[in-house]
Amino acid sequence: MKKALFLDRDGVINAEKNYLYKIADFEFIEGVFSTCKHFQDKGYLLIIITNQAGIARGKYTEKDFDCLNTWMLKQFSDKGILISKVYYCPHHPEFTGTCHCRKPNPGMIFQAQKEFNLDLSNSILVGDKESDIQAGLNAKVADNILVRSGHPIDETTSSASFVIDSISNLSESSSTLRLGL
Repeated sequence: MKKALFLDRDGVINAEKNYLYKIADFEFIEGVFSTCKHFQDKGYLLIIITNQAGIARGKYTEKDFDCLNTWMLKQFSDKGILISKVYYCPHHPEFTGTCHCRKPNPGMIFQAQKEFNLDLSNSILVGDKESDIQAGLNAKVADNILVRSGHPIDETTSSASFVIDSISNLSESSSTLRLGL
């Protein structure tokens, strides 16, 4: 079985901007490439799991999302980093009803587990919202890390394993992970 580093997109990989779908508006968070490379070199599959309610709300289309996604994946690839897959939820309960994929539901994580034969008890999730953390907990991901680089968070009520400033701090914080890298 393989281990994975699950990453939310907005607020973790790139600066949080509401309903981001334009390449011109996409700004990578400092340190994202070096951190991803570090975990890739440690044998982790890199998997993005992202809620994209802007699709359900009509702010942008799945084609817009695919265009940005293709560009983003090329930026990683150009730096020798393989993102194994991007899972996304295009739903929003107010517009499309409930689904199993929208975080905090663990549907995207379970899809990845099945597709890549993942051991979630040896995997890590990084998110910028409590719903990301809850998805990881619901899937029994070993370490669920909250970053301050996205949405405002309440650290006092978070169920996260721990909180860091941004993804750039993840590799230096790896000694505090339950997995003990």
